[in-house]
This record gives sequence, C-alpha cells and structure tokens, in this order.
Amino acid sequence: MENYIKPENAVAAIRVSSTKQGLQGDSPQAQKEQIEQFAKVHGINVKKYFIFMESASKEEQPVQEAIDYCKNPNNDIQLFIIKSIDRFTRGGSFFYDFLKRQLVKYDVKLIDIYGIISNQEVNTLEHLDIRYDWSVYSPTNKSEILEAERAKDEIRDILTRMIGAEIRYVRMGYRVCTPPFGYVNFKTETLHGKRVILKPHPEESEWIIRMFELRVQGIMPDREIVEEINKLGFKTRKHYIRNQKDKTQIIGTRGEQPLNLKQFWRYIENPVYAGVSIHKWTEAKPVKGQFEGLVSFDTFNKANRGKLTVSEQNGEIIIQRRQPKDWQLKKSTRNPQYPYKKYVLCPLCKKPFFGSASKGRHGGHFPAYHCNRGHKYLRIPIKTFEDTIKRFVQGLHITKEYINALKDHALKEWKRRMGEKQNDVAELEQKIKSLNQHIIMLGEKIDILSSEVAIKLVESKMNEAVKEVKQIEQAKEERNMELINMEIVLDNVSYYMEHLEELLLGTPDPLRRAAFFGALFEKAPTYDELIFGTPKLEPCIALSEDFYLSQNQFVSPERLELSTNSLKGCCSAS
Repeated sequence: MENYIKPENAVAAIRVSSTKQGLQGDSPQAQKEQIEQFAKVHGINVKKYFIFMESASKEEQPVQEAIDYCKNPNNDIQLFIIKSIDRFTRGGSFFYDFLKRQLVKYDVKLIDIYGIISNQEVNTLEHLDIRYDWSVYSPTNKSEILEAERAKDEIRDILTRMIGAEIRYVRMGYRVCTPPFGYVNFKTETLHGKRVILKPHPEESEWIIRMFELRVQGIMPDREIVEEINKLGFKTRKHYIRNQKDKTQIIGTRGEQPLNLKQFWRYIENPVYAGVSIHKWTEAKPVKGQFEGLVSFDTFNKANRGKLTVSEQNGEIIIQRRQPKDWQLKKSTRNPQYPYKKYVLCPLCKKPFFGSASKGRHGGHFPAYHCNRGHKYLRIPIKTFEDTIKRFVQGLHITKEYINALKDHALKEWKRRMGEKQNDVAELEQKIKSLNQHIIMLGEKIDILSSEVAIKLVESKMNEAVKEVKQIEQAKEERNMELINMEIVLDNVSYYMEHLEELLLGTPDPLRRAAFFGALFEKAPTYDELIFGTPKLEPCIALSEDFYLSQNQFVSPERLELSTNSLKGCCSAS
C-alpha cells in the first residue's frame, strides 16, 4: 500500500440497512473494528466515524452527510474509508459515480478495506506530456462500477426473496410484523417450516378478552368499560425513541398510557382478536390466521352489535360492515330537543321524523316534528307529539310474570358479577404481591451498586413500582366497596316495573328517556299507531283497557278523519 505511506486524515462511513440489522446482524461495532485495524496497518488517522442505520438503495443517499463533512477544508480530510462498496451505496453505478465524483472534486480519495477501489490514475497521453480530462482514467473503474451494480442487483434479489416469501406466508395466515396488542410473536414448527404465529400475551390478552366480555354483556356503557379496564392496570406498550442519526442511542420512550374510548373502539372492531388477519399483502381480503383468536366469532359479532360481523363460508372468511341508513348520516341525530325522532316513524312514508323550529311572523320559534319525503308536508307540534307519547306511556303496564322473571334474572346476574369481582380482586392481589417482590429485589440491588447514576436509576424504578402498588390497592378497595345490597336493587326493579311511567317519563335526560321508550317495541311505531294503540309491543308489555276507553276522548273527529285519509295536511295547529 505505497499510496498510503504518508499519514493522512480520514473519515469512516459505517452503514447497516436497518436498526434491527445494526443491533443483531452486521453491527456498526464489527465494521468499526475492521476499519480501525485497516487504518492502524496503513498509518491512517480516522478523525470521525459516521454511522448510518438506513437503506442505501433509495434516492436520498445516507452517506451524503459524511461527504459534506469532507468538503469543508477546515476538517482537513484526505481519505474516505468504507468497508466495501455495498456499504457505501446500493443505488447502482449512477449513485456510486455521483457520490465518488463529489469526493474527487475536493481531492478526497475513496478507499475500501477489501482493495476493490484503487486511486491509481493512468494518462493515455503521458508519453507526449499532454493531459486531458478524457485521457485520464482509473484502471479499476470498471470493476468498481460492476461491484456497484452487483450491490444493486444483490439488494433487489435479497428483497425479492424476503418480501416474496413474506407475502406468501401472510396470505397463508402467518405473521411477519410486530404483533398487535394482546399477542406476542411465537416461532414454531409448522407444515410450512419454522414460521411465526401469534400467541396470547400473558397480561395484555386478559385485558382484551375482558373488553369483549363487558361489551357483550351490554350492562355498562363504553366509557364505564374503559374505566373498568384501566382499573385492572391497563397500559399501552412501551416504545423506545431512538436518535435519527444514531439508532443505537435511545433518547426517550413513549406509551404506557391508560385506555381511552377511541382506542377501545379500535380494539373491539379489530378482527385479529377473532383470529382473522387483514394485511395490505392480502389486498385487504380477510384471511384465517394460523392461530387461535382471543375471542370466538360469535363473541366478536355480539360485541360489535351488528356493526361488524365475521363469518366463515365455504372455507373463506367473510367480513360484513353494516351500512348506515340515509337518515342516520344526517347531522343532529341526537338533538335533545327532538329526542323521539328516530324512535317514532312518519305514518305516511314509515321513515323517522325530522325535527326543527319554524320562525313565526313575530319572531317566535315553533318547534315541531315534520316529514315530507315524497308526500304532502306533515308537521306535528312538539307539545302535541309529546302529549301523545305521554298518554301512550300512561296506558302501559308490564305483566306480573315478566316482573318475577326479571327479578330472577337480576339475581343470577348479580351473583355472576360478584364472582367476577372476586376474581378481579384475586388478580389485583397477585399483582400487588409480584410488585412487592420486585421492590424488594430492587432494594437488594441498591446494596451491591457503587455507581451513583445506577443507584438513582434503580431508586426511580422503585418509586414507580411503589406508585403502581398504591394505584392497584386503590382499585382493589373500590372493588370491595362495589358490593350491592341486592334486596334494595330488587325492590327498585319491582317499583319501576310497576310504575313504568316514572321510568319512561321521569328520566331527566331526554335522549335516555327516548331510548327507554324505543325499547318498548319490537319495531319502531308510527305516530298513528301510538294514537290508536296498535304498535307492535314487546311480549311482556301491554296496553290497559283504560287506554282504549279514553281513545275516543283523545282523538278528535278532525284528527280521526286526518288519520284515516293518510294524514292529508298537518296534524293540528301550533
């Protein structure tokens, strides 16, 4: 290596294609050791190392940062050292030539430790003592170009084999990426060789299963379910944030957050928890995974309440999403001023009413339910509408047999839920015990540490564990306080069943009041059916004889004529 007798300053570029390769495969440390040995043998002073953990096949070449450093004359750089051409670029001869020319322009020589690149120059007109740009060339230029093209072909071959195989295995139901929350990747022997499948995470899977169970029970609203899961210790996964310039350096963390409502909905609607995979490589087609889901198809469908259903037909997975009706897509469907508009239908078109307030000549507003979908405009003032609802509800009663059956069901449900709470308390006690053991272990570790930084780090972990123990103990106390006097509950059930009017009309929230009203019917009634007492009620509910006796007093001759003639006009003056 006579070219390097004089000590020269150099920079060294170290590159791996990904963070995973850098941490597990051809590590930066291994490349650095090879370059250090090469520099020592040839008397080269390496002033700076550049480490890149990203692909060199893309248009924006990672080594450009190191080349820009060489361009600065204050840095006094004569050599640019790489392990091999494929560590310099995998973009082919174009990018290799483009990058090398930048170095040549600033009199910086590119060398590799394998000796493929030579900085020897040959002038074809040297015998005439004449020099042109075109007459000067490098004898190794062709071999360098071939090596650059080989590196490009190699990355294409590697990616074709790797990505092609991954696509095949994904379409067969195996996993090739990070496991979703609730699962861990598990490599096992299969009919297709050693492949990766999903297995339940020992802790996360229990939270996911409990979400589905509570959603299926339908007892608690979603927000309360979220609070319940958080009380069990739910936390999102911890992820490390790495330095973009040096992926081996961890600069922070994210995650470890409690469950929120939107995240809960995403979990409930994700078919992977029913053992079904959907990936871009399956062209959005659902595939039965080579693993058992955390819940069954039936549980998944019940938890999604018809919004999303998963089924298997003739060996194929079918996912159907319910399309909302046109009226459900309109704004203000939950306006508390018109709470009954989606529970009572227009008698002419059998569709839900609209609700709005018209403005009178003197500036006053007159709220009303109305409809004009392909028929004559129908308008019912809000007071008239709610009087009809009130009269109808006052005529309802629930059968004694149903009240007794409901009380029996409530008692069974109470016993089941108390059993669940006891299981929850046992799980929380086990977590407290585990954390206390962890705290003791950390305390013993402090006794053998001498580094002040290490001691502070362990003390910080101990404080976090102690804080978590207090939170779990508080959740445990809340579980114990949730024991219910079932006699009071059953008395309340009997009272409200016997005084249905108070439940349906006395609830302060108009939207909830309307929802209770809608639960009375097998299908939504029309306004006329409420007037004449002919809606299709649930089997346990009936109208009293007093309702029919008062019908003639309530329905005026004008109103009766209006109804029998398909409501030609408006119901009554506001």
